[in-house]
Amino acid sequence: ADILLWRNKKISAGALVVATVIWVLFELLEYHLLTLVCHLLILGLALLFLWSNATQFINKSTPHIPEVQIPKEPVLEFAMALRFEINRAFAVLRDIALGRDLKMFLSVIAGLWVLSIMGSWCNFLTLFYIVFVLLHTVPVLYEKYEDKVDPFAEKAMHEIKKQYAVFDAKVLSKIPRGPLKQKKKD
Repeated sequence: ADILLWRNKKISAGALVVATVIWVLFELLEYHLLTLVCHLLILGLALLFLWSNATQFINKSTPHIPEVQIPKEPVLEFAMALRFEINRAFAVLRDIALGRDLKMFLSVIAGLWVLSIMGSWCNFLTLFYIVFVLLHTVPVLYEKYEDKVDPFAEKAMHEIKKQYAVFDAKVLSKIPRGPLKQKKKD
């Protein structure tokens, strides 16, 4: 949260610069991830190899290269948390597919439709970069102009609810209910 709200300006700016460099490398220069990883590993290994061998000629001790291992517990905790969130998403999707929540169904369909349109405009990396930049700008702008945004958001939500009520009365209420809905009423 501190990074997204620019509490530490150096780290926030650094994250934004790194994301921009990655986007420029992959999108504008058409560099590939596997190629970049291999080139960085080649460079790192070559420098360490040369440094290790050069220390013998200048009578210095060889560089200390620590043994790196990924601990088991954090990986298992992350996997368990990810599994929990995926299962929760599956449960929500199942409820929607069973026809239990029309409003949620329509909002998910609308969200997926908007994402598909945005996906046709740009590739995943560009979309990810746009989201990253928005995450670095919107919270800070909201915090700065919260007193002006909140009344506008309340008016917008009131208007959306009003339009949904009209849509519900004119369209959704005229859709015949399936057997699942009739069993609930009995």
